[in-house]
Amino acid sequence: MPRRPFSVTAASLTLALATTGIAQVATAPSAAAATCTIVTGKADSACTPGAFNPDVTQSTIGSTICVSGWTATVRPPSSYTTNLKNQQKPEYGESDIPNSELEEDHLVPLELGGAPKDPNNLWPEPRTSAGTTPSGDAAETKDKEENSLKTQVCNGSTTLAAARQKILTDWTH
Repeated sequence: MPRRPFSVTAASLTLALATTGIAQVATAPSAAAATCTIVTGKADSACTPGAFNPDVTQSTIGSTICVSGWTATVRPPSSYTTNLKNQQKPEYGESDIPNSELEEDHLVPLELGGAPKDPNNLWPEPRTSAGTTPSGDAAETKDKEENSLKTQVCNGSTTLAAARQKILTDWTH
């Protein structure tokens, strides 16, 4: 699976050290240059390629994503997603956008078995309020599409693989 391009910044080193439990010794100053782009509401696939939860397969949907409330059991805490959002905002050129106007979103949603804490599956997606993305391409619209695809997977009208592919290819379809 493609990985996020490797670059070390003070923010990424701090997050990496914090998530591994290693004490931070020193950090270097970081440049806040945008290296990722959002085009018509879609994450940059080179920066956010998506990732799957290995516990969610077509054969396990009846005990995972199709169980009401299941996503709450795997959703990462806001402390984790806020730290990651703060690291990724400069990468996406969103440093000046308040956190409240961005949703640290799973490219492959938890509702379709996206990897809960993998940075390759999370990105700072603008909400309609951010005004940086057309309203039909903002986080609120993607949430509706995710729910629709989950319903289709759970009622058998599409497969998990097909729903994931729709999200990865173009969730704005």
